[in-house]
Amino acid sequence: MKLRPFALPLALALVAGTAAAQIPMDPLDARDARRLDRMEQVVRELRAIVFQGRDSGRPVVVQPAETDYQLQEIGRRIADLEQSLMRTNGDLELVTRDLDLARRDNETLRRENQRLADKVTTLEQQMVGAGPAEEAPPAPVSAAPTTSAEAFDQARQLMLAGDYSAAEAAFRDYVARYGDTQRAPEARYWLGKTLTARGAHTEAAGAYVAAVRGWPQTTWAPDGTVELARSLIALRRTTDACQTLAEFDKRYPRAPAAVKTRATAARTQAKCAA
Repeated sequence: MKLRPFALPLALALVAGTAAAQIPMDPLDARDARRLDRMEQVVRELRAIVFQGRDSGRPVVVQPAETDYQLQEIGRRIADLEQSLMRTNGDLELVTRDLDLARRDNETLRRENQRLADKVTTLEQQMVGAGPAEEAPPAPVSAAPTTSAEAFDQARQLMLAGDYSAAEAAFRDYVARYGDTQRAPEARYWLGKTLTARGAHTEAAGAYVAAVRGWPQTTWAPDGTVELARSLIALRRTTDACQTLAEFDKRYPRAPAAVKTRATAARTQAKCAA
Protein backbone atom coordinates (compact mmCIF):
# COMPACT_ATOMS: atom_id res chain seq x y z
CA MET A 1 0.00 0.00 0.00
CA LYS A 2 1.05 3.67 -0.35
CA LEU A 3 1.30 6.15 2.56
CA ARG A 4 0.62 9.79 1.64
CA PRO A 5 2.49 12.76 3.31
CA PHE A 6 -0.57 13.89 5.25
CA ALA A 7 -0.47 10.60 7.20
CA LEU A 8 2.86 11.43 8.79
CA PRO A 9 1.43 13.33 11.81
CA LEU A 10 -0.87 10.42 12.57
CA ALA A 11 2.03 7.99 12.36
CA LEU A 12 4.12 10.17 14.69
CA ALA A 13 1.28 10.25 17.17
CA LEU A 14 1.11 6.49 17.12
CA VAL A 15 4.85 6.35 17.75
CA ALA A 16 4.50 8.69 20.73
CA GLY A 17 1.62 6.65 22.06
CA THR A 18 3.65 3.51 21.83
CA ALA A 19 6.53 5.10 23.71
CA ALA A 20 4.15 6.01 26.50
CA ALA A 21 2.85 2.45 26.49
CA GLN A 22 6.35 1.24 27.30
CA ILE A 23 6.23 2.84 30.79
CA PRO A 24 6.39 0.04 33.37
CA MET A 25 2.96 -1.28 34.25
CA ASP A 26 1.56 -4.17 36.13
CA PRO A 27 2.72 -7.61 35.02
CA LEU A 28 0.86 -8.89 31.93
CA ASP A 29 -0.51 -12.29 31.30
CA ALA A 30 0.73 -14.31 28.32
CA ARG A 31 -2.09 -13.25 26.01
CA ASP A 32 -1.62 -9.56 26.72
CA ALA A 33 2.12 -9.96 26.25
CA ARG A 34 1.58 -11.42 22.76
CA ARG A 35 -0.73 -8.56 21.89
CA LEU A 36 1.83 -6.06 23.07
CA ASP A 37 4.53 -7.74 20.97
CA ARG A 38 2.36 -7.48 17.87
CA MET A 39 1.63 -3.81 18.55
CA GLU A 40 5.35 -3.11 18.96
CA GLN A 41 6.03 -4.82 15.66
CA VAL A 42 3.43 -2.68 13.94
CA VAL A 43 4.91 0.44 15.53
CA ARG A 44 8.36 -0.47 14.29
CA GLU A 45 7.01 -0.93 10.79
CA LEU A 46 5.22 2.41 10.93
CA ARG A 47 8.36 4.11 12.25
CA ALA A 48 10.30 2.78 9.29
CA ILE A 49 7.59 4.01 6.94
CA VAL A 50 7.62 7.45 8.54
CA PHE A 51 11.37 7.79 8.26
CA GLN A 52 11.34 6.58 4.69
CA GLY A 53 8.63 9.02 3.74
CA ARG A 54 10.40 11.85 5.52
CA ASP A 55 13.67 11.27 3.74
CA SER A 56 12.29 10.82 0.25
CA GLY A 57 9.13 12.88 0.26
CA ARG A 58 7.50 10.25 -1.97
CA PRO A 59 4.73 7.70 -1.32
CA VAL A 60 6.10 4.63 0.35
CA VAL A 61 5.42 1.11 -0.93
CA VAL A 62 4.82 -1.24 1.95
CA GLN A 63 5.87 -4.87 1.39
CA PRO A 64 3.12 -7.50 1.64
CA ALA A 65 2.44 -8.73 5.15
CA GLU A 66 2.46 -12.40 6.15
CA THR A 67 -1.23 -12.71 5.32
CA ASP A 68 -0.62 -11.53 1.76
CA TYR A 69 2.14 -14.09 1.36
CA GLN A 70 -0.19 -16.87 2.53
CA LEU A 71 -2.84 -15.71 0.08
CA GLN A 72 -0.29 -15.76 -2.72
CA GLU A 73 0.76 -19.30 -1.75
CA ILE A 74 -2.87 -20.46 -1.71
CA GLY A 75 -3.39 -18.88 -5.13
CA ARG A 76 -0.33 -20.69 -6.47
CA ARG A 77 -1.59 -24.02 -5.16
CA ILE A 78 -5.01 -23.43 -6.69
CA ALA A 79 -3.34 -22.72 -10.04
CA ASP A 80 -1.37 -25.99 -9.77
CA LEU A 81 -4.56 -27.89 -9.00
CA GLU A 82 -6.27 -26.33 -12.01
CA GLN A 83 -3.43 -27.43 -14.29
CA SER A 84 -3.54 -30.96 -12.88
CA LEU A 85 -7.30 -31.06 -13.43
CA MET A 86 -6.87 -29.89 -17.03
CA ARG A 87 -4.30 -32.63 -17.67
CA THR A 88 -6.61 -35.25 -16.16
CA ASN A 89 -9.51 -34.08 -18.33
CA GLY A 90 -7.26 -34.29 -21.39
CA ASP A 91 -6.27 -37.88 -20.52
CA LEU A 92 -9.92 -38.83 -20.04
CA GLU A 93 -10.80 -37.38 -23.45
CA LEU A 94 -8.03 -39.46 -25.08
CA VAL A 95 -9.25 -42.66 -23.38
CA THR A 96 -12.84 -41.95 -24.44
CA ARG A 97 -11.74 -41.38 -28.04
CA ASP A 98 -9.75 -44.65 -28.08
CA LEU A 99 -12.77 -46.56 -26.76
CA ASP A 100 -14.99 -45.08 -29.47
CA LEU A 101 -12.48 -46.08 -32.15
CA ALA A 102 -12.28 -49.64 -30.77
CA ARG A 103 -16.09 -49.95 -30.79
CA ARG A 104 -16.27 -48.76 -34.40
CA ASP A 105 -13.54 -51.20 -35.46
CA ASN A 106 -15.34 -54.11 -33.79
CA GLU A 107 -18.60 -53.19 -35.51
CA THR A 108 -16.83 -52.99 -38.89
CA LEU A 109 -15.30 -56.45 -38.40
CA ARG A 110 -18.67 -57.89 -37.40
CA ARG A 111 -20.33 -56.51 -40.56
CA GLU A 112 -17.49 -57.79 -42.75
CA ASN A 113 -17.75 -61.30 -41.29
CA GLN A 114 -21.49 -61.30 -41.85
CA ARG A 115 -21.01 -60.14 -45.44
CA LEU A 116 -18.56 -62.97 -46.17
CA ALA A 117 -20.89 -65.54 -44.63
CA ASP A 118 -23.76 -64.26 -46.78
CA LYS A 119 -21.58 -64.52 -49.91
CA VAL A 120 -20.67 -68.14 -49.18
CA THR A 121 -24.35 -68.99 -48.70
CA THR A 122 -25.26 -67.25 -51.97
CA LEU A 123 -22.49 -69.12 -53.77
CA GLU A 124 -23.82 -72.49 -52.58
CA GLN A 125 -27.32 -71.62 -53.67
CA GLN A 126 -26.13 -70.50 -57.11
CA MET A 127 -24.06 -73.62 -57.65
CA VAL A 128 -26.91 -75.91 -56.65
CA GLY A 129 -29.24 -74.14 -59.08
CA ALA A 130 -26.77 -74.12 -61.97
CA GLY A 131 -28.01 -76.16 -64.91
CA PRO A 132 -26.09 -77.75 -67.79
CA ALA A 133 -24.50 -75.13 -70.01
CA GLU A 134 -21.81 -76.71 -72.14
CA GLU A 135 -22.90 -80.00 -73.72
CA ALA A 136 -25.59 -82.60 -73.45
CA PRO A 137 -24.61 -85.53 -71.27
CA PRO A 138 -23.27 -88.60 -73.04
CA ALA A 139 -25.38 -91.68 -73.47
CA PRO A 140 -25.60 -93.89 -70.38
CA VAL A 141 -23.57 -97.06 -70.15
CA SER A 142 -25.17 -100.18 -71.49
CA ALA A 143 -24.56 -102.51 -68.55
CA ALA A 144 -26.97 -101.68 -65.75
CA PRO A 145 -25.75 -102.71 -62.26
CA THR A 146 -28.24 -104.24 -59.88
CA THR A 147 -27.20 -102.49 -56.60
CA SER A 148 -25.95 -99.03 -55.59
CA ALA A 149 -22.57 -100.49 -54.59
CA GLU A 150 -22.17 -102.11 -57.99
CA ALA A 151 -23.21 -98.92 -59.75
CA PHE A 152 -20.65 -96.89 -57.82
CA ASP A 153 -17.85 -99.39 -58.39
CA GLN A 154 -18.61 -99.56 -62.11
CA ALA A 155 -18.53 -95.79 -62.50
CA ARG A 156 -15.33 -95.62 -60.46
CA GLN A 157 -13.62 -98.22 -62.65
CA LEU A 158 -14.53 -96.27 -65.77
CA MET A 159 -12.99 -93.18 -64.16
CA LEU A 160 -9.76 -95.02 -63.31
CA ALA A 161 -9.58 -96.42 -66.84
CA GLY A 162 -9.63 -92.88 -68.26
CA ASP A 163 -13.00 -93.27 -69.96
CA TYR A 164 -14.29 -89.95 -68.64
CA SER A 165 -17.27 -89.82 -70.99
CA ALA A 166 -18.58 -93.20 -69.82
CA ALA A 167 -17.68 -92.39 -66.20
CA GLU A 168 -19.67 -89.15 -66.41
CA ALA A 169 -22.73 -91.01 -67.65
CA ALA A 170 -22.31 -93.66 -64.94
CA PHE A 171 -22.02 -91.12 -62.10
CA ARG A 172 -24.97 -89.15 -63.46
CA ASP A 173 -27.00 -92.32 -63.41
CA TYR A 174 -25.87 -93.11 -59.88
CA VAL A 175 -26.82 -89.64 -58.59
CA ALA A 176 -30.21 -89.90 -60.32
CA ARG A 177 -30.97 -93.36 -58.89
CA TYR A 178 -29.19 -93.24 -55.51
CA GLY A 179 -29.01 -89.53 -54.70
CA ASP A 180 -30.10 -90.06 -51.11
CA THR A 181 -27.55 -92.75 -50.23
CA GLN A 182 -24.44 -92.31 -48.11
CA ARG A 183 -22.08 -92.34 -51.10
CA ALA A 184 -24.05 -89.85 -53.18
CA PRO A 185 -21.85 -86.86 -52.18
CA GLU A 186 -18.74 -88.78 -53.25
CA ALA A 187 -20.46 -89.69 -56.54
CA ARG A 188 -21.10 -85.98 -57.14
CA TYR A 189 -17.44 -85.28 -56.41
CA TRP A 190 -16.35 -87.80 -59.08
CA LEU A 191 -18.99 -86.48 -61.44
CA GLY A 192 -17.42 -83.04 -61.01
CA LYS A 193 -14.04 -84.56 -61.92
CA THR A 194 -15.41 -85.91 -65.22
CA LEU A 195 -17.05 -82.57 -66.00
CA THR A 196 -13.79 -80.74 -65.29
CA ALA A 197 -11.99 -83.11 -67.66
CA ARG A 198 -14.16 -81.98 -70.55
CA GLY A 199 -14.20 -78.29 -69.55
CA ALA A 200 -17.80 -78.09 -68.34
CA HIS A 201 -16.83 -75.77 -65.51
CA THR A 202 -20.30 -74.49 -64.63
CA GLU A 203 -21.73 -77.99 -64.19
CA ALA A 204 -18.55 -79.09 -62.44
CA ALA A 205 -18.83 -76.26 -59.91
CA GLY A 206 -22.44 -77.24 -59.21
CA ALA A 207 -21.41 -80.87 -58.67
CA TYR A 208 -18.60 -79.88 -56.30
CA VAL A 209 -20.86 -77.58 -54.29
CA ALA A 210 -23.38 -80.41 -53.87
CA ALA A 211 -20.56 -82.75 -52.87
CA VAL A 212 -18.92 -80.57 -50.20
CA ARG A 213 -22.09 -79.04 -48.78
CA GLY A 214 -21.76 -79.19 -45.01
CA TRP A 215 -17.96 -79.57 -45.30
CA PRO A 216 -17.81 -83.34 -44.78
CA GLN A 217 -14.74 -84.80 -43.09
CA THR A 218 -13.90 -87.40 -45.72
CA THR A 219 -10.73 -88.23 -47.64
CA TRP A 220 -12.02 -86.69 -50.87
CA ALA A 221 -13.62 -83.53 -49.39
CA PRO A 222 -10.42 -81.38 -49.26
CA ASP A 223 -9.69 -82.12 -52.91
CA GLY A 224 -13.33 -81.45 -53.82
CA THR A 225 -13.08 -78.01 -52.18
CA VAL A 226 -9.93 -77.15 -54.13
CA GLU A 227 -11.57 -78.40 -57.35
CA LEU A 228 -14.53 -76.13 -56.65
CA ALA A 229 -12.17 -73.15 -56.31
CA ARG A 230 -10.43 -74.07 -59.59
CA SER A 231 -13.78 -74.28 -61.40
CA LEU A 232 -14.70 -70.83 -60.08
CA ILE A 233 -11.37 -69.46 -61.31
CA ALA A 234 -12.07 -70.92 -64.75
CA LEU A 235 -15.43 -69.10 -64.64
CA ARG A 236 -13.58 -65.87 -63.66
CA ARG A 237 -15.26 -65.76 -60.29
CA THR A 238 -12.01 -65.16 -58.42
CA THR A 239 -13.62 -63.52 -55.38
CA ASP A 240 -15.78 -66.60 -54.77
CA ALA A 241 -12.76 -68.81 -55.41
CA CYS A 242 -10.72 -66.98 -52.77
CA GLN A 243 -13.54 -67.34 -50.25
CA THR A 244 -13.70 -71.08 -51.00
CA LEU A 245 -9.95 -71.42 -50.48
CA ALA A 246 -10.24 -69.54 -47.18
CA GLU A 247 -12.83 -72.10 -46.07
CA PHE A 248 -10.47 -74.86 -47.20
CA ASP A 249 -7.77 -73.57 -44.85
CA LYS A 250 -10.24 -73.39 -41.99
CA ARG A 251 -12.12 -76.66 -42.57
CA TYR A 252 -9.26 -78.94 -43.64
CA PRO A 253 -6.05 -77.95 -41.83
CA ARG A 254 -4.82 -81.56 -42.06
CA ALA A 255 -5.36 -82.04 -45.78
CA PRO A 256 -2.69 -84.03 -47.66
CA ALA A 257 0.38 -82.05 -48.70
CA ALA A 258 -0.36 -82.53 -52.41
CA VAL A 259 -3.84 -81.04 -51.99
CA LYS A 260 -2.44 -78.10 -50.02
CA THR A 261 0.08 -77.49 -52.79
CA ARG A 262 -2.72 -77.33 -55.37
CA ALA A 263 -4.67 -75.00 -53.11
CA THR A 264 -1.65 -72.68 -52.88
CA ALA A 265 -1.32 -72.68 -56.67
CA ALA A 266 -5.02 -71.85 -57.06
CA ARG A 267 -4.72 -69.04 -54.52
CA THR A 268 -1.81 -67.58 -56.50
CA GLN A 269 -3.72 -67.88 -59.76
CA ALA A 270 -6.76 -66.10 -58.29
CA LYS A 271 -4.48 -63.43 -56.71
CA CYS A 272 -6.12 -63.90 -53.33
CA ALA A 273 -5.15 -61.49 -50.59
CA ALA A 274 -2.70 -62.82 -48.05
